Amino acid sequence: MVADFTYPYKTNYADLPGNCRVAYVDEGAGVRTLLFIHGLGNYALVWRKNIDYLKQYYRCIAIDLPGNGLSDKNPHHFGMHFFAGSIRNFILALNLRNVTIVGHSMGGQVAMTTAINYPQSADSIVLCAPAGFEEFTAMDKKLYYHAIQVLDYISSDEQNLRKAIESSFYKYNAQGESMILELVALMKTYDPGYYRKMIEGCIKGMLEEPVNEKLNLVKQAALVICGSKDALIPNKLIHHTTTEKLAAEAVKKMPNATLKMLPDCGHFVQWEKADEVNNYIVSFLGQLQNM
Repeated sequence: MVADFTYPYKTNYADLPGNCRVAYVDEGAGVRTLLFIHGLGNYALVWRKNIDYLKQYYRCIAIDLPGNGLSDKNPHHFGMHFFAGSIRNFILALNLRNVTIVGHSMGGQVAMTTAINYPQSADSIVLCAPAGFEEFTAMDKKLYYHAIQVLDYISSDEQNLRKAIESSFYKYNAQGESMILELVALMKTYDPGYYRKMIEGCIKGMLEEPVNEKLNLVKQAALVICGSKDALIPNKLIHHTTTEKLAAEAVKKMPNATLKMLPDCGHFVQWEKADEVNNYIVSFLGQLQNM
């Protein structure tokens, strides 16, 4: 089914427990491995601007989470604990050492869940515009689920995807168009109805499996990078605060975390301000090495 779409990098596959086969790209070499985790409804290629630069210093592995991208579309729960378990199994399957988990958006929440549930899996994490910092009450969740149902009713999957990507940039231009075209091409390889089921399952997982009250358990060295103009986090309809305030409050709860704010930048920090993000990551890991 996935033969109609290929990645510009060599694509590898790993068979994990539970009949779970995941696709990943593996570029560069080095003592340290960066394991990149994409966000909601996305794919490994959201990290291409980072891989292309960082692979000169590190081994860079970007995974398609189970049920996403070129990974198998077997039925999954799409929960944060399930994804975290898959990341841990992936690290074990490839016998990875000196791992830094790098997560964007939902992938950031997966990274934190992995760090909490399996603290030996990685000694550091980098969170790019991470989900998971917000607290959602029962009423908040009800409003969120209702908004999703309305959006699904009035828009097609392709329209929803395009809107999500465009709103992830502070200043959207052609740089995001290639991402949309590739994700649409990937979507067309899925069985009918699968994409929407996967998106709804992931959103439910983020809401029902929070980490905001467990941030003190993230003992690893952590770098948090957020855009000052992020239109997605926090949820503007529910939480009347700023991205910087939300992130600063969360970072205070994490024992070894540092926050970097990127001005005039939206939710896709690693794409919109790739040079700055790459430099922050190199500096962060350099400091760890010198400790």
